[in-house]
Amino acid sequence: MGNHTIAAFALGIALAASASAQDRVDLSALDAAMPGPRTQVLVLGSVHLAQGGPERFDPAALEPLLQRLAVYTPDIVTIEALSGETCEVMRHRVAYKPIVKDYCPDVAPAQAALGIDTWTALDRVDATLKAWPAQPAPAQRRHLAALFLASGDPSSAMVQWWQLPEAERRSGDGLDEPLVRALRKREVSRNENVQVAARLAARLGLQRVFPVDDHTGDNLEIDDEAAFEKAIRTAWNGAGTDAKQARGRVEAMHKAGQFLATYRAINDPAYLRTAIDADFGQALRDPSPGRYGRQYAAGWETRNLRMVANVHAAFREHPGARVLCIVGSSHKPWFDELLGRMQGVEIVDAERALVQGGPAPGQRASRSPGNSGQVRLR
Repeated sequence: MGNHTIAAFALGIALAASASAQDRVDLSALDAAMPGPRTQVLVLGSVHLAQGGPERFDPAALEPLLQRLAVYTPDIVTIEALSGETCEVMRHRVAYKPIVKDYCPDVAPAQAALGIDTWTALDRVDATLKAWPAQPAPAQRRHLAALFLASGDPSSAMVQWWQLPEAERRSGDGLDEPLVRALRKREVSRNENVQVAARLAARLGLQRVFPVDDHTGDNLEIDDEAAFEKAIRTAWNGAGTDAKQARGRVEAMHKAGQFLATYRAINDPAYLRTAIDADFGQALRDPSPGRYGRQYAAGWETRNLRMVANVHAAFREHPGARVLCIVGSSHKPWFDELLGRMQGVEIVDAERALVQGGPAPGQRASRSPGNSGQVRLR
């Protein structure tokens, strides 16, 4: 074989390999012949109620929002919180100590009251729910609330607490007086995981909510933290006037306690496109030698990937369920995009749900985020 022939043969092999590498398997129609209803997922972008709201917080002001979400009637509700299992693992790593301090609830009081550790509490929660009766007694609800507190899931403890008659919201069955006082304090807390997710779950007769957050993915090891912060803040400050004005309007509604209007605004795809570009788009345009903006965006995407995996785990054994994901609004485009690619899953239009409480009668949710007015990331 001559040199020219060998070179041509090698080039042909290289071109074939290149073409093969680009020829991806299309999974979009894999579930086309799947029997049974699709799992519907409504991703509700949320404000963090503890940040920038009215001076006096009245949980009753959230009622119009709760009413619309109740019409959707989710079977499963997920929240932006770290699970007890994740927190327990993170407690054993020095790198995660700041995260544990900021994001993990104190489980020691409940564990002392019950005489158990986190792993035992998690196992007992699972066993209790597996044998849960159709009509649980107040003592059972109190004990399950205590187990949820000991397992690091206080929002689910509130789901049980709020399904107790007022006269039964007392100590006993694992709840001592300090734990009861903590639950009473949480009743009026500024936290969407409690005031939106747990209240809604209790209203619908659900037994828990599912924490799906993850801070292992965005726990970046930055070589120069001052330079990183300067680069990211400089990028953010370069956002356009439209983005700043839109953010200002949302902040004003939130501060005035206009919660339904606020939620409608932050779930509007037009607002989200502007907000995401002003945050992560600006960061990706960061010219710093350390490419800090790209590191910031990579940490954010890794966190979202792991959160979405946790969401999927919450409904994997329940095909055809209606799922509500309550998460900070900046997560919503990633959640819509990633969950919309899962087999047997349809994304529900959040805008429509906030107007009339879910998809119109007889109307299917969208198969692809791009077809429902959601934000496409690429």
